Amino acid sequence: MHGLPSAVPELALALALAWGAGIRVYAVLFLCGLAGRMAWIDLPGHLSLLSHPLVLGASGFMLVVEFLADKVPWIDSIWDAVHTFIRIPVGAALVTMLFSDGSAAVSAAAAILGGAVAAGAHFAKAGARSSINLSPEPFSNWAASLTEDALVPTGLWLAVAHPAAFLVLLVAATVAALLMLRWIWGGLRAIVGRLR
Repeated sequence: MHGLPSAVPELALALALAWGAGIRVYAVLFLCGLAGRMAWIDLPGHLSLLSHPLVLGASGFMLVVEFLADKVPWIDSIWDAVHTFIRIPVGAALVTMLFSDGSAAVSAAAAILGGAVAAGAHFAKAGARSSINLSPEPFSNWAASLTEDALVPTGLWLAVAHPAAFLVLLVAATVAALLMLRWIWGGLRAIVGRLR
C-alpha cells in the first residue's frame, strides 16, 4: 500500500465489504471475523465485533447453510429473493461499522454507499443466477456458485493486500454488469415469476 493515498485502502475495504455482502453475506461476516480473531488483520472501527465467538459461530453456521442452498437450482433463487432483505442492510451496516469513528454525516454517507454497492452486487448476482437457472442442466449453476464461493474471499483479500487493483477490478465488474443488464433483468423477472 506504499505510495497510495491514505483513503484508497479504506475505500477499497469498504467497497469490498459491501460488494461481498451483496453476493455472499455470511462468507464476508465469517471471513472478516476469522481474520480478526486469528490476528491476520486488525479490524478497523466496530468490525472487531465480527470476531466475537458467538458472531463467528452464527456466521459460520449460516455460511454452511448458504453454501448448500446456493448449489440447488431454483432454491438458490428463492434464497436470493429472501436475502434481498438481508444482504443490502448488512452491506450498509458493515461500511457504517468501518467508519464508526467518524461524524454522523460520515456514518450516513457510509450507510448509503454500502447499501448501494451491496444492492448492485446482489441484484447482478440474483439476476444472473436466475438466467442461468433457465438452462435445464445443473452444471452451469454449480459452476456459477463455486465461482462466487471463490470470488468473495479473493475480493476481500485483494482489497486488503492490493486495494488499488481491487478498485480497478470492481469498476470493470460494474461496467460488465451494466453491459449485461438486459440478461440480468430477465433473470430477475424469472425470480418474480417463480415467487408468484
